[in-house]
Amino acid sequence: MRALPRRTVSLAASALAAALLTTGCAEIQEVSQGVDRAQQCIQAAGIVTDTMAKVAGLLNDPAGMEKALNDGAAKLGDVADKAANTSLKEAADGVAGSLEAINVQNANDAVDAAQKVAADGVKWAEQLTSAC
Repeated sequence: MRALPRRTVSLAASALAAALLTTGCAEIQEVSQGVDRAQQCIQAAGIVTDTMAKVAGLLNDPAGMEKALNDGAAKLGDVADKAANTSLKEAADGVAGSLEAINVQNANDAVDAAQKVAADGVKWAEQLTSAC
């Protein structure tokens, strides 16, 4: 039996190495996507709880409360735009829309908004985490 030329063996080894790397990279990419999804879920729920805390501290500052609500909505919109998970994207967009819909023009609006955010905030965080 004739021995294979070194070049043939080298090409075969290179092809095998490429196949192993491709398979390994696919698995690494899958794990990485799972980590990204988990981070996005944690981030989205954190935005809601952070917004709840800010709103609670701004009862005497309607303009500041309006800004906090809009900032929270914008951050959730960013998470939604980057979300690989369709369910998380839809949930983040929904909660962002709810935050944007709250208008704070005066002290009475601020009290109403604080009550709404306190009442709905936990539900919003649960929607986001269950979407994951």
